[in-house]
Amino acid sequence: MQDLLVLKKLTKRFGGVIAARDVDLNLEGGMRLGIIGPNGAGKTTLFNMITGEIKPTAGTIEFEGEPIHGLKPHHISKRGIGRTFQIVRVFDEIPVYDNVLIGALARELHFKPTQEQHREVDETIEMTGLQKYRDVMAENLTVSAKKRVGLATALATKPKLLLLDELMAGLTFVEIDEMLELLRKINGEMGITLVVVEHVMKAVMELCERIVVISSGEKIAEGSPQEIANDKKVVDVYLGEEERT
Repeated sequence: MQDLLVLKKLTKRFGGVIAARDVDLNLEGGMRLGIIGPNGAGKTTLFNMITGEIKPTAGTIEFEGEPIHGLKPHHISKRGIGRTFQIVRVFDEIPVYDNVLIGALARELHFKPTQEQHREVDETIEMTGLQKYRDVMAENLTVSAKKRVGLATALATKPKLLLLDELMAGLTFVEIDEMLELLRKINGEMGITLVVVEHVMKAVMELCERIVVISSGEKIAEGSPQEIANDKKVVDVYLGEEERT
């Protein structure tokens, strides 16, 4: 079976700073992969290269067997890669429905929504539990609801691969559990492959089948949640002794 996403020797330099160095990754379709590491480790830089927001200095990115490094973000989105952002990006001055509709319109790059797109937006809003906020202006939402709007907008682009950047940040334990349930549903029922960059270790350990650890731009470990939790190098670099207990 062909891997959905393949990174080979992916490197990004910003002047003298190396944000990512020779990162290799093979991701099977349908997986739930976690990427963890200290602040500034290069996790978001990887996302930005995959989605075309920045170009790699070296290395390659293949999606469904085709190279995508160097393509513009909207071309990559149309291929089937969606994402959320570490800092929630919603349009505060318009209702939730219109925020999600923008995601659907952005995929096709036209501004007159079809009846089918309206139907799909309604389904996405229901899937993400936003029905009661449908006509609410986004500026009036809680952090948790705004996160769901960002997720719904990304889903409206019809991704095969969804990159989630700090989706759990700022949520309560109850909200995290609700978000985990939703992500399992998105993965299981919709068949969307998930890559999760996250600092909330509870979320990563409960959701992800495999975890990649990044430190100073380099991949230092990869394995199951149990393997990562017991990897001394990972504990020393990132998790800390308290995470083992």
